[in-house]
Amino acid sequence: MPSWYPKGYFVQNTYFDFFNYAGLHRPVLLYTTPTTYIDDITVTTGVDQDTGLVDYQIFVQGSEHFQLEVYLLDEEGKVVAQGTGSQGRLQVPNVHLWWPYLMHEHPAYLYSLEVRLTAQMAAGPVSDFYTLPVGIRTVAVTERQFLINGKPFYFHGVNKHEDADIRGKGFDWPLLVKDFNLLRWLGANAFRTSHYPYAEEVMQLCDRYGIVVIDESPGLGIMLVQSYSNVSLQHHLEVMGELVRRDKNHPSVVMWSVANEPTSFLKPAAYYFKTLIAHTKALDPSRPVTFVTNSNYEADLGAPYVDVICVNSYYSWYHDYGHMEVIQLQLATEFENWYRTYQKPIIQSEYGAETIAGFHQDPPLMFSEEYQKGLLEQYHLVLDQKRKEYVVGELIWNFADFMTDQSPQRAVGNRKGIFTRQRQPKAAAFLLRERYWKLANETGHHRSAAKSQCLENSPFAL
Repeated sequence: MPSWYPKGYFVQNTYFDFFNYAGLHRPVLLYTTPTTYIDDITVTTGVDQDTGLVDYQIFVQGSEHFQLEVYLLDEEGKVVAQGTGSQGRLQVPNVHLWWPYLMHEHPAYLYSLEVRLTAQMAAGPVSDFYTLPVGIRTVAVTERQFLINGKPFYFHGVNKHEDADIRGKGFDWPLLVKDFNLLRWLGANAFRTSHYPYAEEVMQLCDRYGIVVIDESPGLGIMLVQSYSNVSLQHHLEVMGELVRRDKNHPSVVMWSVANEPTSFLKPAAYYFKTLIAHTKALDPSRPVTFVTNSNYEADLGAPYVDVICVNSYYSWYHDYGHMEVIQLQLATEFENWYRTYQKPIIQSEYGAETIAGFHQDPPLMFSEEYQKGLLEQYHLVLDQKRKEYVVGELIWNFADFMTDQSPQRAVGNRKGIFTRQRQPKAAAFLLRERYWKLANETGHHRSAAKSQCLENSPFAL
């Protein structure tokens, strides 16, 4: 009703469930370059028995007349391979592979690629120098498995947000270190950058800690038919180009996610996602591509084009309120339908329940810690069956409570975190910790390390 609001009054509504804040969220750095400089480096890696393969391509701006020297150094600073020119292949004997956290006793091994440029200009010699961390590893997908370095990898991790009180979305080193310590305590080996690319510092820590990343574009709120227009598609293609260019050299990034919960049952979605996924694969043939769906398996028109099916579901939360007894049947049926239709590995990319820390109810009621814990346990019973077949991962929603727009459904933000917004554990955090360390002990190659961490007296010790 017009009389309800002042003249000119408007509100910008957003189709996503987190608070986007405003202003500069991350550091801004100004830098200079020589007149001729190293503009970009692309590295892809492979393995031939015990020899690592590092294919590099170097892009130079400012001149076509230059010399490039390339050196690969191990963690001790010893040169293990070297080459010249703007592209080539380095062979690394007795290679140390980059392994995920808890999958190997020496995870996250990083070499250093040193690139040295010299150019003779009219004003005299010009030089430039760049060092790029390199993790040598392979990624592959079969009908039932996700493989890292040829071995089955099971994602047991979280979804996150760049969010905390005090700084909101602003980058904060102490918070980042705290979060990584909690991930390691939890026994998590992976997370998805829901629902946008995270700060570069986050990706660098993932490389160093061995935390595997599903790297997601800001492709959310794709809800209306107009969202699938050519204008939107062209912009989305540009965004994926920017994301791949920035994060292509991170060994921790094992898969691209082009969108979250689009209305992929709408007719234009088929061409949209076929084009978008093909474009992303052309930019980077070395990684699988997905998007995260909550559409029905029969209606989803984008699913034929992904390499891994990522499914969000909230059984006994957004429907069948309070009836956790139906979760096992509904979840098992959903998995079976998706796999029968597509014969692709499946990740439970979101599941969870809203929980107010300190709320306790017996029998469990919604919003209590007992309900969150009980809901997770019902999901885990099915996940334990299906991970023996074709389910290759589970990512809880969410790592921590986070702020949202105000609504009657959100009690000062989204409370589905297993940690509070201040990073204090709810009961579900301890349940997940026990589960993730058990999964790590079953699937990893680090049993002594996992055992020692599990038996620490302090619950938050590393």
